[in-house]
Amino acid sequence: MNQILRTSRRTVAAASAAVLALSLVACGGDDSGSGGGSDDKAKAAGITLVKSGKLTVCTHLPYKPFEFKDGTKVVGFDYDLLDLVAKDLGVEQEVVNIEWSQITSGAAFAAKKCDMGMGAMTIREDRQKALAITDPYMDATQVLLVKKDSPYKSLADLKGKKIGAQADTTGKDYADKYKAANGYEVLVFADLTLQTNNVKSGRVDAAINDNGVLYPFVSENPDTAVVAEFDTGEKYGFAAKKDDPSGTKLVEKFNELLKKAKSDGSYTEIYKKWFKTEPKK
Repeated sequence: MNQILRTSRRTVAAASAAVLALSLVACGGDDSGSGGGSDDKAKAAGITLVKSGKLTVCTHLPYKPFEFKDGTKVVGFDYDLLDLVAKDLGVEQEVVNIEWSQITSGAAFAAKKCDMGMGAMTIREDRQKALAITDPYMDATQVLLVKKDSPYKSLADLKGKKIGAQADTTGKDYADKYKAANGYEVLVFADLTLQTNNVKSGRVDAAINDNGVLYPFVSENPDTAVVAEFDTGEKYGFAAKKDDPSGTKLVEKFNELLKKAKSDGSYTEIYKKWFKTEPKK
């Protein structure tokens, strides 16, 4: 699986415009700086940004530890990786919190809401038709979350029970694919927090989502456990506008910086910061 933050406006009619702008970005983002940088490096690289001095990134919060709010600031693994692009272009990263489907469908880019999209997004054929997608930056799979004392260890154990899934995610696709064979009901939640809280409350008996979010969740919530992994062979990528010079250049720029980060060790340091372990070779 998956809105946000800071903007400045100038015109004499700024009072009403600023109120509108703040309402569009009120859910989260990066407040680390007071203004944007120059677009000179971006323009020299053939990139036209949707907002001057900003690399505007769309996501759907929260999806900890990939992207989530720490106070008023958006942080996370994905944020740090895309900050490599922002810093290389000499601009600030600004995060916009929107519905996940707007990113994966390409609608957010068509509406010029953002330059790139992040959200631990699995690279799939349908998404590649709608988006320009970077090289993979992380491998992933789906896992099954239950309460610590739960008797459920597999999908087959959940016959007649309820499984929580997050909307518009590969976890929901996986839950839907096997529900008829295993006889469980799928309840859909808008975000990760709602999904996991409903496991803890007992409204659902289990949940399926990415290993990269549920293992960290368990480490912070010892009353829960991951009891099964499903070998889905997923790989994550970042999104940009398809068939667009700026989108293509941003994808190329990230691929270049990812390769460099893996060779100089900075990717490993970012990975360890958020997952407390080194990435698998």
